Amino acid sequence: MKDLVSLTELIIKNLVLDSDSVSVKEFESDDDNTIQIEVMVNSEDMPKVIGHEGKTINAIRTIVQAASFSGENKLVKINVDSY
Repeated sequence: MKDLVSLTELIIKNLVLDSDSVSVKEFESDDDNTIQIEVMVNSEDMPKVIGHEGKTINAIRTIVQAASFSGENKLVKINVDSY
């Protein structure tokens, strides 16, 4: 699970201008087969992370989910918010 958080953080930090403000944490999920990852970014970087019509964040979710299938095979949910 830690590898998926690290992968998510690596991808997000390479997209944004203010990489020091990026926070990526894993939270407990009600379902044992689900990993919940919360991403916080600077509000100015939010459009870069979301992308046009959500394509960037969906691509990130696809990459992290694929990494999960090669490891623990759990469902990954990634939520992004800004401050």
